[in-house]
Amino acid sequence: MSKTKEYSNGDVTVVWKPEACIHSAVCVKGLPDVFKPKDKPWIKIDKVSTEALIQQVKQCPSGALSYYMNAESNKTSKVLETKVEVMENGPLLVYGTLNVTHKDGNKETKNKTTAFCRCGMSHNKPYCDGAHVKEDFKG
Repeated sequence: MSKTKEYSNGDVTVVWKPEACIHSAVCVKGLPDVFKPKDKPWIKIDKVSTEALIQQVKQCPSGALSYYMNAESNKTSKVLETKVEVMENGPLLVYGTLNVTHKDGNKETKNKTTAFCRCGMSHNKPYCDGAHVKEDFKG
């Protein structure tokens, strides 16, 4: 079972799923005062506004980071506009709400940025796990 961690500033809760993280460092580069991988805890949620935090979490290419608004009864991430981006030498990023059916028939809803593997080396297919970097994938 995958573990998750939650960090809240009272308005918003950021959810981190470490097993889904592909270590792209988009969060660290975007908000270096908030996301500090060498610190414990590594997310300093009170360092920026709620809106800045939400905008950065939406940029997470793996979906390892998501959020929900604490005041809302439905604790799911906000629905994003659907768009697709091919990362050079990396995954296929799909932004938005997706209903994914796996080869074994299991279904899940992704309501954030989802990184799909293009190199074929991921141990978390159909999702990217960062294996393309180690394997020097070009594409």
